[in-house]
Amino acid sequence: MNRLAPIVLFVYNRPWHTEQTLIALSKNDLANQSILYIYSDGSKTNSTKEEVEKIDEVRKLIRTKQWCKEVHVIEREKNWGLADSIVDGVTEIVNRYGKIIVLEDDLVTSPCFLKFMNEALEFYEGEKDIFSITGFSFPQRFMNFKSTGKDDIYFNIRPMSWSWATWEKRWEGIDWDLKDFNAFVSNKRKIKKFNTGGTDLTPMLLSQNRGEIDSWYVRWSYHAIMRNLYTIYPRISFVNNLGHDGSGVHCGNKENSIYSHHEMNLNSHYNFIKEIKINKKIIPTCQDSCRLK
Repeated sequence: MNRLAPIVLFVYNRPWHTEQTLIALSKNDLANQSILYIYSDGSKTNSTKEEVEKIDEVRKLIRTKQWCKEVHVIEREKNWGLADSIVDGVTEIVNRYGKIIVLEDDLVTSPCFLKFMNEALEFYEGEKDIFSITGFSFPQRFMNFKSTGKDDIYFNIRPMSWSWATWEKRWEGIDWDLKDFNAFVSNKRKIKKFNTGGTDLTPMLLSQNRGEIDSWYVRWSYHAIMRNLYTIYPRISFVNNLGHDGSGVHCGNKENSIYSHHEMNLNSHYNFIKEIKINKKIIPTCQDSCRLK
């Protein structure tokens, strides 16, 4: 395997979630060979004393152990918000290393997660139609199709933010300012195309353009879907999302969400395929559970 991708973790004010994420990450097979960058967002101007204390608790926690081979902590002096923090942090690190693996503070990974992500990054690097890789997958019991078990991965038009990896060349050139928004919103065919990734996407993009939300994810997805780029998903998830307990900004209180508490993939051997096959029966969106970041 070539040089491992650096891991970037974004944290804020959830010490328990952050600890679960870091403990699981440290148990990964390649953790002791990996570089970890942790971006800790600062407090808002109207933060309560309790909120500031939680941010301080998180910052103490992330320094308590050597979670990976190298750990670099970047503490924001003020509150950037998740969108700006991710765009800035990912740009800095992916430009430095050429590839990247990204986590947030409510994602618990399988011990095989880093191996899967790094091997997929290496395998699909030359495939220009592949935009990103995720370690998350929808629980098998909620799939609208029966997997044959022959393929360990599947392709989806919609990217996934609950763990992802990409390359510098895929990340560069994303129009975070949505300069072509007016041309998009007045074109029914373009809207229909974007909605192939999920009917929640266009309303989310409209809200983003109106300034009602600040979503890096919907702009990222817009770039990928409108350019016919695909994301690699594992057939069985390497990631559980613990953020449906009311603690996060973007996810509600849905502890029984279908996107968490399912069996994680412990398989360290998997078969990658290059022929792009889109199974349109796969659930494409999480709009019934949580608005992605």
